[in-house]
Amino acid sequence: MGNKDLGKKMLKVFSKRGMGQVITASVGLVVLVVVFGILNPNFFSSRNVSNLLRQIAPIILIGIGQSYVLITGNIDLSIGSVVGMSCMISATLMTKGMSPWLAVGFTYVAALAMGILNGQLVSKAKLPPFIATLGTMTIARGIAQIVNNNYNTDSIGAGAEGFRELFYYGKTAGLFNTIWIALGLWLVFNFILSKTRTGRHIYAVGSNAHAAHLSGVNIAQTVTKAYLVSAVCAATVGLIMTAISGMGTMDAGTTYELYAVAASVIGGVSTLGGQGILLGTIVGASIWGVLQNGLQFAGAPVAIRNIVIGVIVIISVLLDIVLRANNRKNKKGKAAA
Repeated sequence: MGNKDLGKKMLKVFSKRGMGQVITASVGLVVLVVVFGILNPNFFSSRNVSNLLRQIAPIILIGIGQSYVLITGNIDLSIGSVVGMSCMISATLMTKGMSPWLAVGFTYVAALAMGILNGQLVSKAKLPPFIATLGTMTIARGIAQIVNNNYNTDSIGAGAEGFRELFYYGKTAGLFNTIWIALGLWLVFNFILSKTRTGRHIYAVGSNAHAAHLSGVNIAQTVTKAYLVSAVCAATVGLIMTAISGMGTMDAGTTYELYAVAASVIGGVSTLGGQGILLGTIVGASIWGVLQNGLQFAGAPVAIRNIVIGVIVIISVLLDIVLRANNRKNKKGKAAA
């Protein structure tokens, strides 16, 4: 009886949306870690592992936001620019004498406004998500440039040391706080996605928006919630970047929309919507981080690192398309039988 219960639990785990891709990606991650460890034993040094985890944390965060949006069948190209906007707004306010914690509040409000705008443009105005978020990407980057008159900010000063410690440099229980922030938000958003009605609605919209609407799901509200999660994650990464440099830089978050898509897709989140789990986002972000770190140890130039990650993203998307096409064929075959 015990073995049967265990078997049922295992079957339930493996039947989750995207779990197969997560397992495959996890095997790939283990292989990468072993290979890079053999090539350079310093890869496993405590210092490198600690720094690697801290580097991966922001990618996990933007990957969470992008995963939410992708699961609804949409995309958020503005996420990197919202990172930059958040970095510049927070740093500018701090350099003007505002309390760091009040500046953090204003930063989240600005990012949430962008999330609402994205959600409304896609769900209410019916703009294609690629076009809508391409537009807001440019708007957010423009705001990043204009808040300090088209200049990077000065240092946020000694008064913001507590802020910098909390978001990047400080440690708790031996781990950098950035890692704890990423883990905490992952736990919250994973619970929402996997255990709540909002999460079920997000999957339903991505699987079949028309059927979800007929079932009583508020499409506009659900899509906007996904974009709000993306905005919160982007704002948090923007604050982390402010903490890292101690100033605001207008180009902060550049290409982060690509990193977000990479973390999501490599981890098994479908670009076609309705499939994926946030555990996969951690695996995808870890693969990105390990590749960047390991290839750097191997002496590979930045161009080669980018090419490798780009190829992996393309292969991941192709596999997703092929697997979903085969699943549809199998379902049609069973229905015909």
